[in-house]
Amino acid sequence: MDTQKLLGEVAGQLLSGGIKVVDLSAPLGPDTPLIKLPPELAVDTPKVEIHSISRYDKNGPWWAWNWLKLGEHSGTHFDAPQHWITGKDYPDGATDTIPAQNFVGPVNVIDCSKEAAADHDFLLTVDHIKAWEAKHGAINPGEWVVMRTDWYKRNGSEAEFLNANETGPHTPGPTAEAIQFLISKDIKGWGSETIGTDAGKAGGMEPPFPAHTLMHKANRYGLASLCNLDQLPPKGAILIAAPLKIEHGTGSPIRALALVPGK
Repeated sequence: MDTQKLLGEVAGQLLSGGIKVVDLSAPLGPDTPLIKLPPELAVDTPKVEIHSISRYDKNGPWWAWNWLKLGEHSGTHFDAPQHWITGKDYPDGATDTIPAQNFVGPVNVIDCSKEAAADHDFLLTVDHIKAWEAKHGAINPGEWVVMRTDWYKRNGSEAEFLNANETGPHTPGPTAEAIQFLISKDIKGWGSETIGTDAGKAGGMEPPFPAHTLMHKANRYGLASLCNLDQLPPKGAILIAAPLKIEHGTGSPIRALALVPGK
């Protein structure tokens, strides 16, 4: 295969609209929904703050720029293995040490939107994944797998997005067995449209928070608060999910993008 020729064809398709770029990220700002954890478990991430340094004024007459205060896991974000205790010892498990090649790959989109609409606590199982593969084709090593639930449409309201009541948060996600099954297929990482990569009731699973516990134990990655997965085909898109190169970073907000067939 002539790789240079292939890249030239991709460039041409990007310019002509033959390949479309889909934005998979939510806006990042003071109203961005952030995860809420029980106080006995963790201190919450502070709200995103955007502060002006100058805006064509005495502090900078010809330019505008801001400084930010935000958590690594705010908004649409990347979870590195060192985010979780099970992945803490990987030398290539931080945002500044992960090989850049790992941020780009084919993506499998498992559509659970109808199930999630009917049951906010819907859990993706191994049987669901096998049924999806029978219809769309095998999930291959090195590929991303993401769960489409259309939950991103709630992202404008923190209350609706977190969907919590006196019994805890109620958001869809995977079972521990589903995550282990995907790891056995040597995937690159797992992503969701909810506030985190786990289901709302994942704290009570075995192990607790399996998408975090098991994925990061296997030196794999997580993507949370993804948007617009309904614009991707089940197979055939390329996902680009690159975190900021933060020293010893456990994660980072990202501008996740997908390349899909265009007009």
